[in-house]
Amino acid sequence: MRKLIFGINVTLDGCCDHTKGNANEEVHAYFTQLMREADVLVYGRKTYELMVPFWPDIAKNPSGSMSMDEFAKAFDAVGKIVVFSKTLEKAGGDKTTIFQKGLREEVLKLKQEEGKAIVTGGVDIPTQLMELGLIDEYHIMIHPVIAGEGRRLFDDISLPEQLQLKLAGSKVFQSGHMALRYVKE
Repeated sequence: MRKLIFGINVTLDGCCDHTKGNANEEVHAYFTQLMREADVLVYGRKTYELMVPFWPDIAKNPSGSMSMDEFAKAFDAVGKIVVFSKTLEKAGGDKTTIFQKGLREEVLKLKQEEGKAIVTGGVDIPTQLMELGLIDEYHIMIHPVIAGEGRRLFDDISLPEQLQLKLAGSKVFQSGHMALRYVKE
């Protein structure tokens, strides 16, 4: 069974608004490697619309920033994007499939298939996947910033019981960012 990985950027005060952090070459390199380990991405509408067409466009027309361009190529190389949305009607590409329901069932099917890892990001869909007990690894990139406002990670989660995680790896970057990798116990 392949694993489902949740990757997210947060500030020191837990803000997960993508405009509040300060991504740099080290952060992009970390998430580039994560993308290279995946062949399926699972998103909700909001995260999907942040990522597509932005990253595929950069893959086609490089930005000049090597770290962003490498991430864009890795993102664009992922073979399948699955979006769960009740409002999105049209996908931006032939490798995207939209589902309006059946999150648990569809993700379980994906996990049963042969292949590399499944990566999810954003907040709403990962929160639901956590509540369903389907996430196997958590990759949390902490930015050395206190946002002071914005949506907080895990604010809206409702777990039937406390989720126990084990630290499987950590890395402190020169920039002060810290990558934490947790696995379910």
